[in-house]
Amino acid sequence: MNKPVPTTAFSACPHDCPSTCALDVELLEDGRIGRVRGSSLNSYTAGVICAKVARYAERLYHPDRLLKPLRRVGTKGEGRFEEISWEAALDLIAEKFLAVEAEFGAQSVWPYHYAGTMGLAQRDSIHRFRHAKGYSLQFDSFCTNMAWTGYVAGTGKLAGPDPREMAVSDQIVIWGTNPVATQVNVMTHAIAARKKRGANIIVVDVYRTETMKQADIGLVLKPGTDAALACAIMHVLFRDGFADREYLEKYTDCPADLEAHLASRTPEWAAAITGLSAAQIEEVARLIGAVKKTYFRLGYGFTRSRNGAVGMHAAASIGAVTGCWQYEGGGVFHNNGAIYELNKAMIEAPELKDPTVRALDQSLIGRILTGDEAALLGGPEVHAMLIQNTNPVSVAPEQELVKKGFAREDLFTVVHEQFMTETAKMADIVLPATQFLEHDDIYKGGGHQYLMLGPKVVDAPEGPRENILVINELARRLGAKDHPGFEMSARDHIDWMLRNSGYGTLAELEAGRWVDLQPDFETAHFLNGFGHADGKFHFRPDWGRSAAPNKPLGAPMGPWSTMPELPDQWDSIERTDERHPFRLVTAPARSFLNSTFNETATSVAKEKRPEVWLRSEDAARFGIADGDLVKMGNGRGVVTLHARFYEELTPGTVISEGIWPNEAFPDGRGINTLTGADPVAPYGGAAFHDTAVWIRKA
Repeated sequence: MNKPVPTTAFSACPHDCPSTCALDVELLEDGRIGRVRGSSLNSYTAGVICAKVARYAERLYHPDRLLKPLRRVGTKGEGRFEEISWEAALDLIAEKFLAVEAEFGAQSVWPYHYAGTMGLAQRDSIHRFRHAKGYSLQFDSFCTNMAWTGYVAGTGKLAGPDPREMAVSDQIVIWGTNPVATQVNVMTHAIAARKKRGANIIVVDVYRTETMKQADIGLVLKPGTDAALACAIMHVLFRDGFADREYLEKYTDCPADLEAHLASRTPEWAAAITGLSAAQIEEVARLIGAVKKTYFRLGYGFTRSRNGAVGMHAAASIGAVTGCWQYEGGGVFHNNGAIYELNKAMIEAPELKDPTVRALDQSLIGRILTGDEAALLGGPEVHAMLIQNTNPVSVAPEQELVKKGFAREDLFTVVHEQFMTETAKMADIVLPATQFLEHDDIYKGGGHQYLMLGPKVVDAPEGPRENILVINELARRLGAKDHPGFEMSARDHIDWMLRNSGYGTLAELEAGRWVDLQPDFETAHFLNGFGHADGKFHFRPDWGRSAAPNKPLGAPMGPWSTMPELPDQWDSIERTDERHPFRLVTAPARSFLNSTFNETATSVAKEKRPEVWLRSEDAARFGIADGDLVKMGNGRGVVTLHARFYEELTPGTVISEGIWPNEAFPDGRGINTLTGADPVAPYGGAAFHDTAVWIRKA
């Protein structure tokens, strides 16, 4: 008898915004899922996904998954809970929130969320809830701000050449991203160009990543020195006749000023700053100048540094000097966010938003929950929270403050989660959440051009409920302002958004799986003009007043007035000193995605344990041997983890990959104990890869 062939359903990955891969999900006879594969029909995913999502069944059917609502019965953080019904849980939440509102005002309630799911209906409905109640807003300062700001400072728009053009490029420069670990599709198209066209792959990063190991040329530079490298490359381009002067005159704002400014930014000057040799910089600059069809894929590493906006802007400026934007397979790309012109009014209810309500900075959650008046923006203390799609007790900076804040007995915390994360352990009420294959949603890919449907594929176990249901039920109990969005399902929201954005209907999207929104070549390559009012690429941004996709109320922030007028190295990074001789970069791990997947056995087995990677000569200064238990610290705290010798980074740089739970460290303090939350210029953000530390043997 022939073994039955599994059927296949389609979906989209909710975990990684640049990739947002198109998925084919194997459905087994017993109603469970089997293997998850990348869709070969989608021209960006191209049949390839990361290993952690390929084995998603391990996460979906994990024995530790949350299945019942829970009420805390022990002390905060102790992890003792009792089961409670959904009705009782929702009633209790409403009772507590109303009591807090009555005593301290509506702004003392803070709905806190982020990107554990990238789904537009399930993730963003929390805004409809906060607007309808007048609760505190959230300024999103994780992940994107410095990179987005720096890119748009030049281009005027968060968009760029079709990412699929990497496959027809003659040279790909991958800068500030490790796509082998975090955006596997970038490598799919880059490797295709190498195989078919003999394209060079050049990788720029702060250590020899798995991506750099696949490159033709790898540049390992000191953290926070990207702008110096970019300026020296442009110096060579002007000096050696590689600058496209006709393009510069037509498409850029001040090419003569830039050339004069860069006259002293020689490879020798940059070598002293970056740790590279002048010969390395000369070689790469000449390759970039000689190969017109060079595609720059600039990543989110820029957004983790205090000078990241300046670094991103400088790197993007290289493409304007060479004029590579003119060619198919050429140009500079970071994110396609601006091409998705989506009407999310029904999801978010912006008409209910009170402009006088404060927007609390998500990165400053530790200071906010411990009563810092500046972080509270002059408003009341936070006394109640609803948390969806994020795990701040693991992922937020200044962890000692974060944990102290969540330990407050006068803070009523509700966490809607899939697993008992470290944030859930600090909650008063824990609500079990569906996973992405168990509910309907719609996704956009920052790193490509597809608007994608992620329909419900399998039934959830009894207990977990989707975000929208929880939001709608709480709104009803709390007497939120009337809004039709609270009466709508996820499918209703998706259909409404599609119809009101001019993208058809849900039925049409279901039939087609995705919509390709890539603009035409001239628009995507800015050949009709860049996004600024003058149509030019701006070498001279008006920092503090420049266009940006995500400006806080009352912008700018940080030391913006000292930002360089033209592309230049800007020493705003957290400097090392005699007491803190190392620069720590907390890079992503291949088998985790932030704190997601660090609960699955296969991912944990692959990553093994929390470690700090450092050069043997640096370790020898402090009597540290390979594999030793060490302490690493600064003024924010101290963590304990194992040392691993890794020679392929610059002296004084140390790397710790992945966000492990605090409890995975011998003394219970995770890596974000050491990272700072101070807002970065010009428009905020947290610099997770920009930390000065000391290290000694434990």
